[in-house]
Amino acid sequence: MLIGYVRVCAGEQQEIPRQTRMLHEAGCDRVVTEDVSQGRWDRPELRRLLEDLRPGDILMVCELARLSRSLKEALHLLDRIAQSGAGFRSVAEGIETTGPAGTMLMRMIGSFAAFERLMLLERTGAGLANARAAGRVGGRRRKLDAAQRRAIAENIISGTSSGAEMARLHGISQPTVSRIVAEYRVISQPVAPLSL
Repeated sequence: MLIGYVRVCAGEQQEIPRQTRMLHEAGCDRVVTEDVSQGRWDRPELRRLLEDLRPGDILMVCELARLSRSLKEALHLLDRIAQSGAGFRSVAEGIETTGPAGTMLMRMIGSFAAFERLMLLERTGAGLANARAAGRVGGRRRKLDAAQRRAIAENIISGTSSGAEMARLHGISQPTVSRIVAEYRVISQPVAPLSL
């Protein structure tokens, strides 16, 4: 069975008849329409359609972008379609996964996507290394400076204040106070001489 999938975003309602006509002309027996906002990833009609696919079915879209806006998600969806024994066809791009050429094309696209992910990881790692070499550390800045942290630890260790009082005073959580005290104890402990 040839099943068409039409996805439109808010303000694209005029696209529904064009896509529906295009899919019927391509031979679709049934067309499912999804009207969702552009940033939304959860598409209930597509989810139901994927669950109902049977071996031999072919899911058709007008353009690949109507199935997904990201290559990663498109590959994931195409994999789900293949696992159900169904095929995929995009009318505008002429992509069809049912034959050997389509299978090869999808594997090539998957290889490019994997290469892109590896390049992104490599660039991110290089950027972090450069930032560390320049003295910048990632993550959120500490709320308390070294003197405040030392004062909290010393007040708690000496028994002057409780952890709850220090947490309220500095606007931090009690587990954070506990971590500060533990770090201070490790730093302030004298190093025992090595016995040979």
